Amino acid sequence: MAHDGTEGSLYPIAVLIDELRNDDVQLRLNSIRKLSTIALALGDERTRSELLPFLTDTLDDDDEVLWALAEQLGDKDFVVLVGGPEYAHTLLPPLESLATVEETVVRDKAVESLRSVAEHHSKAHVEEYFVPMIKRLATGEWFTSRTSACGLFSVVYANCTPSTKQDLRTAFRALCGDDTPMVRRAAAAKLGELAKVMEPENVKQDLMGMFHTLANDEQDSVRLLAVEACAAISSLLSKEDIEQLIIPIINAAAKDKSWRVRYMVADKFSELQKTVGPELTKINLVYAFASLLKDPEAEVRAATSNRLKDFCSSLGEEYRQEAILTQIMPCIQQLATDTNQHVKSALASVIMSLSPIVGKESTIEHLLPLFLIQLKDECPEVRLNIISSLESVNKVIGISQLSQSLLPAIVELAEDTKWRVRLAIIEYIPLLAEQLGVEVFEEKLNNLCMQWLIDNVFAIREAATVNVRNLVEKFGSDWARVSILPKVLNMSQDSNYLHRMTTLFAVNLLVDVCTPDVIRTSMLPVVLKLGQDNVANVKFNVAKTLTKIAKRVDVSAVKSEIIPVMEKLAADTDPDVKYFATEALSEARALVK
Repeated sequence: MAHDGTEGSLYPIAVLIDELRNDDVQLRLNSIRKLSTIALALGDERTRSELLPFLTDTLDDDDEVLWALAEQLGDKDFVVLVGGPEYAHTLLPPLESLATVEETVVRDKAVESLRSVAEHHSKAHVEEYFVPMIKRLATGEWFTSRTSACGLFSVVYANCTPSTKQDLRTAFRALCGDDTPMVRRAAAAKLGELAKVMEPENVKQDLMGMFHTLANDEQDSVRLLAVEACAAISSLLSKEDIEQLIIPIINAAAKDKSWRVRYMVADKFSELQKTVGPELTKINLVYAFASLLKDPEAEVRAATSNRLKDFCSSLGEEYRQEAILTQIMPCIQQLATDTNQHVKSALASVIMSLSPIVGKESTIEHLLPLFLIQLKDECPEVRLNIISSLESVNKVIGISQLSQSLLPAIVELAEDTKWRVRLAIIEYIPLLAEQLGVEVFEEKLNNLCMQWLIDNVFAIREAATVNVRNLVEKFGSDWARVSILPKVLNMSQDSNYLHRMTTLFAVNLLVDVCTPDVIRTSMLPVVLKLGQDNVANVKFNVAKTLTKIAKRVDVSAVKSEIIPVMEKLAADTDPDVKYFATEALSEARALVK
């Protein structure tokens, strides 16, 4: 019996070994994914003494299998399966091996798992097992192990003794000066993370030396990652130290010979500005930001333009207006006519939001001319971005100034060849109409609204019907009877069935905002007549529309006019018409009971 029991307990590891040696990758992968089940069957002692050594010694050659193994070993439940936190260190050997393989995604997953396992180590075990492993990886022959080591320092540093911390700083400094650019890149990427757990005095004494080394590296891929670490390091330094140690690096990076480094500065400028503070920004960073707005590379100018609002709003109130008007505005004026459409588009997405920051007078004097330039830009995305942000300008300068300056351009855009631009204009019309008043709207925009109802693009026609409803809601049912309904209902006689359907869509929405009298006398006769249409799509939409009208008119109209038409439609040969008419008929009959 004992012999049988031993055989049974050996079975899981035997199956695992067989499957891990199988030529079929899928079988090997399935076996790895069942590791926790196998470990549970073996028990914690045999998992430590047999399973983990086996996995360490027989690493697969397939990256997908190795990635799955790294993921399994890093799972928090696997620590329990090896006996709990006391034995978490037994997971280090296989993960250490995985952290040295050639494939980047496998190494990254192994480092992620090692960071997870580190949390389960006591301070004594960190010193005894984890730190020696980091030192082995950091001095490994192949660059793969050294890149992996960079991601592990920050997770154990706080739990180490002062002498071990000194050793770790020395090891990290060596990685920052490594011969291989990939290792220096990995060190630069983790520098900010390490700074956050390091003592303030050591940040200044040790880490700043590493930072300067990386910030002046010959490889631009290393320098740009050093820029990324700037914000994290700055938050740990005093104002004086930032001015002396960080500002020169930011200014140098903003003028770097590599556009990718300058792009990173532009992309991270808001974070850098917050950590540096308003006073140092005024003295040092306004000029750097302006130089990035004038950068020779379009990608850098676009990235800087995207940060315009954040940068300007974070400037100190006492110097904000002067800095924007004297140093930033000249750059913005150049960007408005930039040769690159991505730059102009990026500017158009934020330029309107500068209005509340600079105020009414400066908006009218400096920004309005730029809005007009961009509203007439040949690139549809630029025009679209300006239109979509009109509301923020309206709040600052008022609709009278806005309509006087921009209305002609808006009217021109209402007939734009790009339907998305027309759509954006439609969505802004109700607000414009409300601010302009009935008379100006009638004169300038009413015909446009009617024109959109017969647009070639369905999305425009649909938006135009919603627009008509919103206008009626603002100007009232009497205005609709005179100015809108005759034109909308006249489309019911159009030879194009799509236009006849637009009439029904409009009526469907207008029923909610018009008086029962207007519905009965103006809308109902037109809808009833469309019930005799030859097109099935029109007829079943008549059924849907009559359902809504029936709820807004008196019972006698439902009985004498609506139900007879519904009965006729319910007998139609088209199945869709029949279905919708039958549904509508049952609802109408319920109303007259």
